[in-house]
Amino acid sequence: MSQALFTFVRFNYRTVNNMQMLSSRRKLLALGIALALSACGGGSSEAPLEIPAAPADQGAAEVVPQPTVTAFVDTIATNQRGDARYATLSTNAGVRVLGGFLEIWRPLTETVDAGVSAPAADGFPAVVPSTWSGIPNDGTPDGKIVNATVHLANVEYVIKATANRTPEQALLAYLDDRRGKGYSVTDGMGPLTDAWRSAAQQVTSITGVASDATSKLYNDTGNNTGVGGSANADFGSVVDLVNLVGNNASTEPSKRFYKYARPYRWSSGVQVLPTLVPAKSSTPGTDGGFTSGHSAEGVRDAVAMAYAVPERFQEMLSRGLELGESRILAGMHSPLDVLSGRILGQASAVANLVAPVNAAKKTAALIQAHAALMAATGTNADNFAAFAQSGSLANDRFADYATNKANYLRRLTYGFAPIAATRAVAAVPKGAEVLLETRQPYLSDAQRRVVLKTTALPSGYPVMDDAEGWGRLNLFAAADGYGAFSGNVTVVMDAGKGGFNAADRWRNDISGNGKLVKQGSGTLKLAGANTWSGGTELSAGTLQGDSTAAFGTGDMYVRGGTLVVNAPAALKLAGKYTQLSGTTTLELDLGGAAPGSQGSLIVASTATIAGGTLRVKFANGYKPKAGDVLTVITAASLKGKFSAIEVDGFANVTPNYSATTLTLAIGS
Repeated sequence: MSQALFTFVRFNYRTVNNMQMLSSRRKLLALGIALALSACGGGSSEAPLEIPAAPADQGAAEVVPQPTVTAFVDTIATNQRGDARYATLSTNAGVRVLGGFLEIWRPLTETVDAGVSAPAADGFPAVVPSTWSGIPNDGTPDGKIVNATVHLANVEYVIKATANRTPEQALLAYLDDRRGKGYSVTDGMGPLTDAWRSAAQQVTSITGVASDATSKLYNDTGNNTGVGGSANADFGSVVDLVNLVGNNASTEPSKRFYKYARPYRWSSGVQVLPTLVPAKSSTPGTDGGFTSGHSAEGVRDAVAMAYAVPERFQEMLSRGLELGESRILAGMHSPLDVLSGRILGQASAVANLVAPVNAAKKTAALIQAHAALMAATGTNADNFAAFAQSGSLANDRFADYATNKANYLRRLTYGFAPIAATRAVAAVPKGAEVLLETRQPYLSDAQRRVVLKTTALPSGYPVMDDAEGWGRLNLFAAADGYGAFSGNVTVVMDAGKGGFNAADRWRNDISGNGKLVKQGSGTLKLAGANTWSGGTELSAGTLQGDSTAAFGTGDMYVRGGTLVVNAPAALKLAGKYTQLSGTTTLELDLGGAAPGSQGSLIVASTATIAGGTLRVKFANGYKPKAGDVLTVITAASLKGKFSAIEVDGFANVTPNYSATTLTLAIGS
């Protein structure tokens, strides 16, 4: 302040003091100070708030190209036996997709010829029936074990599994063998099982009681998948969808090409389930174990049902793989038989789901499934998903997510060690994105392909490194969203469309150097231990953090919409937090008052609040009382203030902003 201005202020103060005009004196003093400050170039003691820039653009999102090899989905019609044109590895799609087995076992002849003959056609030589007997080491030509370690582990697994199976496993193995596979896997629907079976008009004569075990083998006089077509006006399209994924999907060409014996023929240590002993074929030469027909059919049916009712996606896929494991526990198949059934089953389902001729059928099935099941369960579009997940272990053995995940992962590889490099980049088969079409409807086909790639299994496992990528697909993980971000990953969700368009949760641990941009009115919840580094930008809708590291290691920039912190402890942001003014909201679902409590926010760098709303809710029964002080935000540096603060159940709340924390004092 200049000396002249200081004299002016002091002079006026003394003058009015002498006149004992206190009120006027105060006014003049304030006027003088204001003039002085104005002359100094400032009108406020606070510097203007500097708004950080949004996280940097990370470039175009990743694109996963289709493999340049012949696509299974384009050639599924070649999966035939008894046709010389499709009798080899290179000409038969079903045989080709399982070609990795040749690294474990070389059949006597590499032709679809076990019990098969076919005349020459179109320049392809005639097929002559193989002399393979189907019984190892019986003195007749057999085949060649290429990888003895894997082969022995394959048989040993069945020996141990059948020696240690429980009564519950034995009963399920019996049921999964004798019942129609379409009927069996529907119990993966949990709370929807009865409604599904009723709507599909499914019936079975295998009831699961002890007396069934003494009845004639394969005497299920039921109708497997149910009643389809116009004969079932309310659910026929759904049944048709389940049936159509089996077109050209037979495992017989592979069985008759690879000519690999069933496990009980490799070792007397395999204990076939007593009730299934009569199932042992009397013609071993046409009864190869690789690949399992039951497994392939169970997976196909489960995929189709998961497509129609994605609210039970992971549970249905889990049930499909469980049916495959039942074949091992029954002593009827080996792990390699079963995991190859998964590969062929998934590929066959995709080929039929992406076929243009089935496009309208898919849509009709999706609509009909939800209409019929909602009507049967008294639910609607708003609560159907919750009902579908409402089971307990008492009535839904797939009710526990962690157990499903562990079992699914185990059944993908059955404990085999890799036999090749484990870091090869995953390929995604042509058309495979259709598997996530209803589960992640808010993503594009290109994005779904990235999801499949970033959640794929490591390379190197026996049989699973096919050139297209079918063997490495992990559909359970894919249902939990991306495994990694590369470039800008923009997610647009429309709550008005309902279902997963309105709300979804990603539970994977997301890595990578990309950036997440959330747009649209829907809600995306993140629950993984995430490490992606490119930052997050929320433009609209809701983005919810359900884990302490939900938002990776980059900056968080709230441009619009609502950011929800619902972590079981304080959610930690490794970068900066910026919230713009306007309709932005930060919602904290607190579970305690102390720093670092559930639902609070810890920012390792600067937290810049340019306005918007802070909304505080309370979780898990926690409720503060008058006089409590809640520590809601802690940062290395806290700048700015919210325009409004709302605390559930309390109208009298006093905020206290310090240089590093925001606390809320609860009034009476």
